[in-house]
Amino acid sequence: MDLLDFEAQGLYFEQADLVGVKELLAEAAEMYAGGEAELPLLQAYFKAPDSLNVLVALNRFYYYQHRLEDALSATQKALAVIRPLVDFPDDWRQLQLSHLQAVPTELLTQVRLYLFTLKAIGFLLMRLERLDESQAIFEKLVELDSKDRIGAKALLDLLMQCRMEAA
Repeated sequence: MDLLDFEAQGLYFEQADLVGVKELLAEAAEMYAGGEAELPLLQAYFKAPDSLNVLVALNRFYYYQHRLEDALSATQKALAVIRPLVDFPDDWRQLQLSHLQAVPTELLTQVRLYLFTLKAIGFLLMRLERLDESQAIFEKLVELDSKDRIGAKALLDLLMQCRMEAA
């Protein structure tokens, strides 16, 4: 399966949010430079806890604030929101190529979003030095994405190189 051979449909940032959420996200964007964006982001989250727009904004805010555990929580929540859209197993470890192949072509954008979100989780785990978990995610992505369209191979190689240098 070529994860680039599709037409982008249903992009998460094109999805409408509940009334007031877009404005809270805009407010957070304006307050970001002063470091005060968390309050409107959390208000948006409490209004729309399953909004990928909100979860991605929270992930970015926390990541750039070097609050990696919080970024990881937001990203794991995003994966949980995406998973039922593509009918993948609850546990990503059970994901097989057959699951990807069974998804209708109109949902390939969501499949890519799921895989990129899983990659982001692996990256955050690597930054948090939870290397076994990170490695397992990157290995799963490499297994599922033989053409490396998601780009997990380079992260797996980097992780393995760091492990060899540390040994």
